[in-house]
Amino acid sequence: MTEPVLWAVVGATGTGKTGLSLDLADALAADGRRAEIVNADAMQVYRGMDIGTAKLPETERRGIPHHLFDVLAVTDEAAVAWYQHAARTAIREIHGRGSDAILVGGSGLYVSSVLWDFRFPPRDEKLRAELEDELERHGAGVLFTRLREADPAAAERIDPRNGRRVVRALEVLAQGVETHGGALPEAPEFWHPDTRIVATALDREELVPLLDARVERMWADGLVDEVEALRADGLERGVTAGRAIGYAQALAQLRGEVTRAEAVAETQALTRRYARRQVSWFRRYDTARWVDARAVDAARLASGTGEES
Repeated sequence: MTEPVLWAVVGATGTGKTGLSLDLADALAADGRRAEIVNADAMQVYRGMDIGTAKLPETERRGIPHHLFDVLAVTDEAAVAWYQHAARTAIREIHGRGSDAILVGGSGLYVSSVLWDFRFPPRDEKLRAELEDELERHGAGVLFTRLREADPAAAERIDPRNGRRVVRALEVLAQGVETHGGALPEAPEFWHPDTRIVATALDREELVPLLDARVERMWADGLVDEVEALRADGLERGVTAGRAIGYAQALAQLRGEVTRAEAVAETQALTRRYARRQVSWFRRYDTARWVDARAVDAARLASGTGEES
């Protein structure tokens, strides 16, 4: 019997990952190999965040089991270390059933934390609370200066305004552990021995209009109403969820801080920037097979005979 495979369908937002993952699962099933899908989108783990994350409705999942969707409340923090453990647990269980696992998403650090044999530094809740209190009192700049003096490599990779990441780096350093420069190792080994990566891509000239139209469609489909409903569940208190692209802008619109047009325009700009970062991240995946999701033959991918784009 063939050993189960860990597939990863990755790429920038709007490049067809979801549809390709479904087609790949169907192709594997046609070849006698069941497959289940594991979410690797940092915002699709949240319940109720559907329109702004382009979450696939259950009715469109073709009967394929999906995991790690709608597992957190919007007030929960989706830390990468939590996600790594949850995703790997789901993958082990899928493989234990004799099925392939298809990891699907564009959150680069989430994907990388699962695919490669990477261990997160330890946590110290008391120390972090003290650092967060200092962050609240003095701001991120003071803590970032301390980090830059203690670990210039980590400081180079961290946005000085990102207080959460600055606090985490200082927490790790205080425990006598290297911060790994704020990024994954340069040449890690795969966590699962049979890992196959498919990366979706579109030319920028094609992708940008698609992304802009997608944002307009989210507002037309009721994103603001979705966000209004999530406010009652504590969205504005959510450390992670409340800052999601589109959701933060819809919240600002609801508070009267920006107009609809301004909220849409800002979301479009941030989405384009995020897509560029995603492409840069996944270009580091040396073994990835790059494809146009609209044209690739999923059956050939499943059999390992597809060609790179």
